[in-house]
Amino acid sequence: MSTRAKVLIGSAVVLVVLVGGGLWWLLRDDAPEAVSLDAAVDQVDGDGTTATTAAPASGIEGTWTVDTESGDFDFETASGTFAGFRVDEELSSIGANTAVGRTGEVSGSFTIDGDAVAEGEFEVDLSTLTTNQSLRDGRVQDGLETATFPTATFTLTEPIDLGDGAADGQPVSVTAVGDLRIHGVTESVEIPLEAQLVDGTVAVVGSLDFTLADFDVEAPTGPAVVSVSEDATLEFQLLLTAT
Repeated sequence: MSTRAKVLIGSAVVLVVLVGGGLWWLLRDDAPEAVSLDAAVDQVDGDGTTATTAAPASGIEGTWTVDTESGDFDFETASGTFAGFRVDEELSSIGANTAVGRTGEVSGSFTIDGDAVAEGEFEVDLSTLTTNQSLRDGRVQDGLETATFPTATFTLTEPIDLGDGAADGQPVSVTAVGDLRIHGVTESVEIPLEAQLVDGTVAVVGSLDFTLADFDVEAPTGPAVVSVSEDATLEFQLLLTAT
């Protein structure tokens, strides 16, 4: 074999290693942790401890609106309000991976009457969804057809009994029954929630497993994507203040 041939082969091997390594670096599974009430409370409390704070002097009755000013939204800290999804995917030459998409563009409110949430409605701007790897952002937007269906909404259809301890800052676990609308399709869902009143702010987290086909969403594809699971998880962290 000539010296020139050896050099060409060696260069090709180096190129493959560099490209493969670059793809691993760009598409490796660095998904952020799933939402948790402890993490949300820590963001409000600010000192890493779980606070137990009594309700404002006016009590917890009234309207609580999503606070988009407190905290910051990014994939590392997620210290404010956000909503998004998690879905498993299989990438060529890399293997199993978890894709996570999130946005801080969430609005809405709920109204508490006595010890129950009487009504509530929330909206998420899906056109601002970004993922933990920018290479897939466009594919996600195409899959959700956000140019036509830019928002997702949830409307509560049944009251939520919070129990006696909610006003005293005790954590509560409840279920929100309502209509979830994604991609122009509305489905009745039951979303498990955890919530706690901390320093005048209600922290709420929740997640819901669902099937993409339920909302007529086709799993996005791409050159490096072998497959995407039909099952996904909706997740959110909400910080709400009395208005």
